Amino acid sequence: MRRPDPEQVRQFQRQLLHWYARHGRDLPWRHTQDPYRVLVSEVMLQQTQVERVLEYYPRFLRRYPSVEALAQSSEFAVREAWEGLGYYARARNLHRTARQLTEEHDGRVPDDPNLIRRLPGIGRYTAGAVLSFAFGRDAAILDTNAARVLTRVFAVRRRGARSALQRRLWQLAETVTPAGKADQFNQAIMDLGAMICRARSPQCTICPVRTCCRSAVK
Repeated sequence: MRRPDPEQVRQFQRQLLHWYARHGRDLPWRHTQDPYRVLVSEVMLQQTQVERVLEYYPRFLRRYPSVEALAQSSEFAVREAWEGLGYYARARNLHRTARQLTEEHDGRVPDDPNLIRRLPGIGRYTAGAVLSFAFGRDAAILDTNAARVLTRVFAVRRRGARSALQRRLWQLAETVTPAGKADQFNQAIMDLGAMICRARSPQCTICPVRTCCRSAVK
């Protein structure tokens, strides 16, 4: 994929971060850098709306406040605590992850990308989210919202197989994520996709990055 124009990238980064500083969503998992709590939030957010996670996240952490507490519980009890959130394989994987962390990492979430990707149910997105939000690492993310923003802003053409498109978007995400600010940038791009650059009826006229977006309705 051809590299995006450097000036467009800088303008996009600047405008997005400025908007996020003023309008970013106030979510409970954004008030912690505890790797376990960040991991729980990211697993819950997989394929689930933020509003639903807001209900379950504090309740789950009250019951399982640490890796050790989760690891010592039974799979049945963990699933019971997850009841109503759906996609129950996530609860099973999170429980298995807690036990693996206890057995292999002294109960700590590793900050090594290769190690964290070996945990059950942890894909490239979740690994990048935990690494950037909990450890301040320069790791890119690509969820549905971020992919939509990048596709529109940089006019990524949807050609070829879906897997090829995903590779191009991941490459683009890594290119535009600013060094030293990945945590803020990753939250910002997801918020923009959820609040402004929506799948249906995008609000181009009030979008903070419209001046550098190649797909904006002027």
